[in-house]
Amino acid sequence: MSSATDFTLAIEDLTVSFDGFKAVDSLNMYVDRNELRVVIGPNGAGKTTVLDLICGKTKATAGSIKFKNKELTELSEHQIVRAGVGRKFQTPSIYENLSVYENLEISYPAKRNVWGCLTFRRTAEIEARVREVAAEIFLGDLLSMEAGLLSHGQKQWLEIGMLLIQDPELLMLDEPVAGMSVKEREQTADLLNRISQGRSVIVIEHDMEFVKNIAHKVTVLHQGKILAEGSMDQVQNDERVIEVYLGH
Repeated sequence: MSSATDFTLAIEDLTVSFDGFKAVDSLNMYVDRNELRVVIGPNGAGKTTVLDLICGKTKATAGSIKFKNKELTELSEHQIVRAGVGRKFQTPSIYENLSVYENLEISYPAKRNVWGCLTFRRTAEIEARVREVAAEIFLGDLLSMEAGLLSHGQKQWLEIGMLLIQDPELLMLDEPVAGMSVKEREQTADLLNRISQGRSVIVIEHDMEFVKNIAHKVTVLHQGKILAEGSMDQVQNDERVIEVYLGH
């Protein structure tokens, strides 16, 4: 039997109440190293709230969130980022008036504090890292382009790149392919399959075709609890999941 220390992320008895309503209710979830986990479920199931709890945006009412055996519920949002947790929200938050290169460069960990920004020099190491990440997110030829001119899908990739450059060990993405073209979705599946080699990734998604292409394991949430968990095939054929979610 694995203990909680064997996982990148171990969530135990996690509960959060908003005015008596339990948005997340005694949740237990374990994510392995190098695992790509997809969380699905109807609107209001608590999916985004779980990510908010992991990254410290929302404080838990009860329970534990351990990342590499470090208790996250006691840390602030920026301490959680420093510990190695990266989070992408539904709407891309990039610097529209800066170039792709500058967006990636500004996200480099050396610049995380004011002093880092003041003393920051563009080094060969940073330059190489920016180019490496840009190539990984399909933007290698667009480094000088103003970020505001990118397509919606390219903006999503840029934001993933801004997280990747910080080299988090746990990366969380909220509906990364919403609004993307079919080709962009395929490229994003390829990207996520690559970046989960060497880190754990949690994705919230509604697009079942996309989920099939990426998920190592699927967790189905309903009313703040886990309804089912397993491979995409297992989950798709689960009567409760069909009734609550896939049937709609």
